[in-house]
Amino acid sequence: MRMAIDLRSDTVTRPSQEMRDAIASAPVGDDVYGDDPTVNSLEERVAHLFGHEAALFAPTGSLANQLAIRMLVAPGEEIIAETNSHIVRAELGAAAVFSGITTRTWPAVNGLLVADDALNIARPNSGPYLVSTTAIAVENTHNFGGGTVQPLAQIEKLRAGANDLGLALHLDGARIWNAHVASGVSFKDYGKNFDTISVCLSKGLGAPVGSIMISTKERVARARVWRKRYGAGMRQIGLLAAAGHFALDHNIQRLSEDHRRAKDLAVAIAAINSSLIDPTTVETNIVGLDLSGLPISAAELATRCKESGLWISALGPKYARLVTHLDFDDAQCAQAIEILQRALKV
Repeated sequence: MRMAIDLRSDTVTRPSQEMRDAIASAPVGDDVYGDDPTVNSLEERVAHLFGHEAALFAPTGSLANQLAIRMLVAPGEEIIAETNSHIVRAELGAAAVFSGITTRTWPAVNGLLVADDALNIARPNSGPYLVSTTAIAVENTHNFGGGTVQPLAQIEKLRAGANDLGLALHLDGARIWNAHVASGVSFKDYGKNFDTISVCLSKGLGAPVGSIMISTKERVARARVWRKRYGAGMRQIGLLAAAGHFALDHNIQRLSEDHRRAKDLAVAIAAINSSLIDPTTVETNIVGLDLSGLPISAAELATRCKESGLWISALGPKYARLVTHLDFDDAQCAQAIEILQRALKV
């Protein structure tokens, strides 16, 4: 039986044998007591990579984001973010449910950051009758924008404007590794512009689980308490952290292969119907298809593809997404294109 080609997300990767060997041989301790050497070294490594003081391992990117923004925004205050950002659309209202944080948004084409869009709606120090803005969140790359890489110049402009307004900045950097490879911007150049950062190990880097929250020692110490309060105090997680170390050692630069295959998919799909996607917008590993000009829904397209052995995501009535990753090779890319050519015939 032929294995399905799974392009639903880059979260679907499975650990290689080499990563499994690293997991099996990892020195471990008890992380709640702070004595797991492998997770301690991973936290120190990632914090240093982004030029920050400290970091904290979390089981999910959503938790890493929520711990970070809780350190920046008090209950009853607001964080602002782009309309389709992950913390707004895909974390199930966690900021409001767990932290009493309200949210306002600004729209952006493909999620592309324009600093003034955020700064123009920020309302810090709004007094006793209106909600005060405390922080701004940026997602890089932007998932629902189609893997958009945020321009460093706009990030720096946002940082300067936020400083003038007394606002904090959070980076949802779940796919910051892809942004780094696509743009050449260093992790430290990204890191110096944000007060808190979350990065994911289980997407493009291929670890089975894990994200990291990054900030100052003081914020990380407070976040560690909240992590346990949320039920995510873990024990021998050096087993998971070892996968993170392996991913950082081996799986960053190869992301360019994922980007190339995503571009190949986009070019081939545009050749079928140019209304579906503009290949010039595909910078990283996400291919978002706009089916508004076709008489079929995203769910119908996903069903057609699945019947032929290709799994894709239907994330809206007329929006489908394909995400390339390390378990997707050139031969599968060619097969996927053939399946899409058949499935898109309407």
